[in-house]
Amino acid sequence: MTSTKKTCRVGVDIGGTFTDIALDLDGALHSTKVLTDYTAPERAILKGVQAVAEMAGVSLSQIDILIHGTTLATNALIERRGAKTAFVTTEGFRDVLEMRTENRFEQYDLNISLPPALIARADRMVVRERIDAAGKVLLELDHSSVDAVVEQIAAGGYESVAIGFIHAYVNGAHEVAVRDAILKRLPDVSVSISSEVSPQMREFERFNTVCANAYVKPAIKSYLDRLVVSLKDIGVGCPVFMIHSGGGIVSIESASEFPVRLVESGPAGGAIFAADIARRHGLDTVLSFDMGGTTAKICLIENQVPKTAKTFEVARTYRFRKGSGMPISIPVVEMVEIGAGGGSIASVDGMRQIRVGPHSAASEPGPACYGRGGKNPTVTDADLILGKLDPDNFAGGAIPLSIDASRTAMTDDIGSLIGLDPEGAAYGTCEMVDENMANAGRVHTVENGKNISDFTMITFGGAGPLHAARLCEKMGISTFLVPPGAGVGSAIGFLRAPFGYEAVRSSVFNLSHFDYAEANRLLNSMGNEAVGFVEGGLEAAAPIIERTLFMRYAGQGWDIPVSLASERFDASSAATISAIFQTEYERFFGRAIEGLDIEIVSWSVKASSPLPPVERVASVAEGSVVEPHTRRRLFEASQGAYLDAGIHDRETLKPGDVVSGPAVIVERETSSVLTSSFKAIVQNDGCLLITRQ
Repeated sequence: MTSTKKTCRVGVDIGGTFTDIALDLDGALHSTKVLTDYTAPERAILKGVQAVAEMAGVSLSQIDILIHGTTLATNALIERRGAKTAFVTTEGFRDVLEMRTENRFEQYDLNISLPPALIARADRMVVRERIDAAGKVLLELDHSSVDAVVEQIAAGGYESVAIGFIHAYVNGAHEVAVRDAILKRLPDVSVSISSEVSPQMREFERFNTVCANAYVKPAIKSYLDRLVVSLKDIGVGCPVFMIHSGGGIVSIESASEFPVRLVESGPAGGAIFAADIARRHGLDTVLSFDMGGTTAKICLIENQVPKTAKTFEVARTYRFRKGSGMPISIPVVEMVEIGAGGGSIASVDGMRQIRVGPHSAASEPGPACYGRGGKNPTVTDADLILGKLDPDNFAGGAIPLSIDASRTAMTDDIGSLIGLDPEGAAYGTCEMVDENMANAGRVHTVENGKNISDFTMITFGGAGPLHAARLCEKMGISTFLVPPGAGVGSAIGFLRAPFGYEAVRSSVFNLSHFDYAEANRLLNSMGNEAVGFVEGGLEAAAPIIERTLFMRYAGQGWDIPVSLASERFDASSAATISAIFQTEYERFFGRAIEGLDIEIVSWSVKASSPLPPVERVASVAEGSVVEPHTRRRLFEASQGAYLDAGIHDRETLKPGDVVSGPAVIVERETSSVLTSSFKAIVQNDGCLLITRQ
């Protein structure tokens, strides 16, 4: 036990396969991975927290703060395992969820199958009311229809209710009145209203968002309540905070009220982790690559800040095609996410081609090699057969792997169908998953107008360093970094995240008749909302306020973000904003358009605690090549053969040491595979800087 008080912070990330725990004790990092418990996710957290506290030599009562991110909300939406939910909307708009938009994610498929609405038609109800786009009441709320809906909800035994009215983003008075009527009659029912959850224009996206919030709210609130109680029962009495999809930290109470903001919380932590490494190494163009047990996530980080957006899709149903999922209108760290993780299941399709994912063996039953009942071949099984993993030293030896079970699964489900031995099937599986991820990275950078070869990759997650070298070969990237603690990168990212919250609203202002007084009132209101969510974590520091306008030429259907430097508007602001917009528009699209009116359609105000300064990592002189402590056969895709690879223990390497591929650098939570075209140089902060030889 320590005798002096030290700062002790814990980050917890629940993934689809593993629950990652990272403990930071005055800069000293201790971490572990525990298989995720789907029945009671908090059990894995308790087990992991106790393990890292024991490693660090601290008592559970010495933990000062616990920051948590989870995929539970995402999984509930994907698997449709939420509460019995009713949706109340304006009369005439009951089928917006079903009708979606005019976009077709597969334009030429005459038999296209659209994803079913989250809330079935029988559970969608209407009331008579109408507000116009300016917030003016066109039809007063009909209380008799409200009473009828309340009785319908009571008779239906609904646990949760979502309320979304037309143009409620600009005037939510009718939504509030209906919520009050429901809670007066049914005080135990959970109610979410769109004017609070997502006050943004475009009713399909807004209605989906409030429905998703209501759908997962009872389960997430119950889980978070159980988690806090369970932590206290074992002696962890510190405050518990949540990471949200935008990359900031909020209170448990805020997360319970708006759980839809947790949908991308785990991946957001990974992007923050990569951005922190980028700051320390002075890298301005970074591709973050996070590969876990269930999914792989790729994010662009420019000027040491992750790229963000105000909408994204969850649960895409058709080959991860844009438009085939459920749109969610909340601030989010923008990334491309595909079903390509260590647990992703490999199969043979009707054209006798190997396919990988999106289905995952997860932690229950897990890959075949885990020996927990899984029979399907997975990426982890392929990695084991190809020599990337040590069967006796996986997860620090906590999970022994069976190479015979992997070979059997590969033969039964792939090899026997297309005439391949287990090694050939494993090679095909890894090449397919690597090509899928490389394609996702190429598309993501091209969509953002970037050249992927200009980027440095920062890789983490349990499976990321295993596949990074082959991905870099495919994408033409010459350098990648594997940070210390890469196997639990998202959990470490939670510890680097600021307290932060972003308020987003839609309100249309035309610059030709700009009402700057009303615009000031809107910004002040949003600023107060954003600061209110983060006050508990600001301590003495003043929040950093970032303001963004989403603007377009009048008549366009798409808007672009424009950063706002000033805190208040005045009579000259319209001209200033117009000039900034036209400069940004030209940067995005090559040329501005003359003679068209310009309008602001949405507003964003983000409040966050200041990031602590980081010390730049000094460059290190390249030392001598380190001899491996042992060797094993490692299959190299570019050579099409097994090579004799050196095996190195990462803990024994020191700054300046050089490891030349082919090699595997092993650590407790992951392994870094170097193909023969790469070499690694250990940096002063413990990062592995891996470059083409």
